Amino acid sequence: QVQLVESGGGLVQPGGSLRLSCAASGFTSSTYAMSWYRQAPGRERELVARITSAGGLTNYADSMKGRFTISRDNAKNMVYLQMNSLKPDDTAVYYCKADTVSNRGLRTYYWGQGTQVTVSS
Repeated sequence: QVQLVESGGGLVQPGGSLRLSCAASGFTSSTYAMSWYRQAPGRERELVARITSAGGLTNYADSMKGRFTISRDNAKNMVYLQMNSLKPDDTAVYYCKADTVSNRGLRTYYWGQGTQVTVSS
């Protein structure tokens, strides 16, 4: 079975930190670009960060630059999101996504089930 399972969410006070993890199984995650998305109630799902298959390039949404860091360990089929200086506006469900395109142009992607992050005093 193909799975992406997020963990590490929870309740944290403003200014605090959390590290989210995404465990991939059932496929070779090292051939996929990996991303973190988030969705708050009543809002559209938005890209948080993305990392290339080899981990050489990353990009972030503007509101996350300087606070969040995406990384991966392909040997362990793991992707991480380190979140620092958290704000109440960061409260959302955070999702892990895997994405690849074959030599024939066929796109394949998978989503995790999400993990809740709540930033509140």
